[in-house]
Amino acid sequence: MRALVQRVSEAAVRVDGQLIGETGPGLLVLVCAMQGDSPDQARTMAAKIAKLRIFRDEAGKMNLSLSDIGGGALVVSQFTLAGDTSRGNRPGFSSAAAPELGRALYELVAQELSARGIPTQTGEFGADMAVSLINDGPVTLWIET
Repeated sequence: MRALVQRVSEAAVRVDGQLIGETGPGLLVLVCAMQGDSPDQARTMAAKIAKLRIFRDEAGKMNLSLSDIGGGALVVSQFTLAGDTSRGNRPGFSSAAAPELGRALYELVAQELSARGIPTQTGEFGADMAVSLINDGPVTLWIET
């Protein structure tokens, strides 16, 4: 699995102009399931995200996790993280998981974050979404399992 994790002051996702998910201080997590990924990898991804120490402590150092600050997560499916541009300028997405598996693993990441006590909202799998955010720091991390 792949995830692009952004520390945010706020983030929101809309479909057809309707707000469907949002978070205040916390993380925007763009998630992509890859061919061959399993539920174990989704659980590992969620555990890693929940424990990331990328929030400032009282000394200003990145030392606190999402749970430590009481932050939320907005989890959005993003199959384009599988994009491969090694053969030219038009990305190929053949390494992304099939939609049925991609949906199941994406939903599992969100469920696992929520099960860890993190307020979690999601986008809409397969929808044309408008995602807005205020990146805090900025802090953006690429994670693979």
